[in-house]
Amino acid sequence: MSASPTDAEPKRYEARAFAPASIGNIGVGFDLLGHAIEGPRDVAIVRRIAAPEVRIAAIRGDVAGVDALPLEAERNTAGRALIALRESLGLDHGFEVELEKGIPLGSGLGGSAASCVAALIAANAVLDAPLSRDALYPFALQGEAVASGSLHGDNVAPMLLGGVVLATQDRMIPLQVPTWLYCVVVHPDQVLETRRARAALSEPYPLSQFVEQSTHLALFLTGLQRGDIALIREGLHDVLVEPRRASLIPGFVEVKAAALANDALGASISGAGPSVFAWFASKENAEAAAPSMRAAFVAAGYDARAYVSPVAARRAEVLA
Repeated sequence: MSASPTDAEPKRYEARAFAPASIGNIGVGFDLLGHAIEGPRDVAIVRRIAAPEVRIAAIRGDVAGVDALPLEAERNTAGRALIALRESLGLDHGFEVELEKGIPLGSGLGGSAASCVAALIAANAVLDAPLSRDALYPFALQGEAVASGSLHGDNVAPMLLGGVVLATQDRMIPLQVPTWLYCVVVHPDQVLETRRARAALSEPYPLSQFVEQSTHLALFLTGLQRGDIALIREGLHDVLVEPRRASLIPGFVEVKAAALANDALGASISGAGPSVFAWFASKENAEAAAPSMRAAFVAAGYDARAYVSPVAARRAEVLA
């Protein structure tokens, strides 16, 4: 009896995947909204091993601080995500992981999230029955929590789905994104740890500020759905988080001013910072503004890199 096509296919024991950088919060959607960007990314190589465990075999990269990242799986975002995957599925095999870091640590570009998402996408490719992106989401949340200290999907969700995503603790909702929307994100030679940035938000907020922020969020989401430039521009104003974190980022005020002077629809802090992002109504506008935004950080005494990307950037995928 000849083997069926499925029986004849060899199992895959190794996969390589990437996860893009992301802009968490998008200003008005703290811990709820995020979008992927093209440019910096993390890569994970995952091997299926017989031992029922998760091992971090190596972490490489040309970004500062990579040597300090833990090889202990429980303390590593990628390792913890794969541990959660193994436990949930009751797998009798394990995974060995190598990480290639391309997203600077403490940059506000989702570096900790990208490691666990890239690892999950690669590990999923070597499963006998691969899971959907929605099914991978809870494991990504658990991995990201190692670095952030809480379960929030504003970075892992857009990495898993691409584009702009509304992320709760239970689900990912992809949002409609006009193809003409572009962003600039400028990463200065600074490091701002997520836990320190979150500590700046510990004091209570008055109800009036929540109402104002809710108004901006509603306008922003409606503008996205309608492709309405005016509504996006009116809504992209963060009155809750940005005012408390701005002082932690030398040069922020000047970078934001440079973006707005170059016709940005809005600008704010990317994730926990110190990177700064701005949205534009065309690729041409974004490319024209990027040098001025970078120059503002340089004038403040910090070298910086600027990235131009469509807001509807692609999701994490298997590379080989």
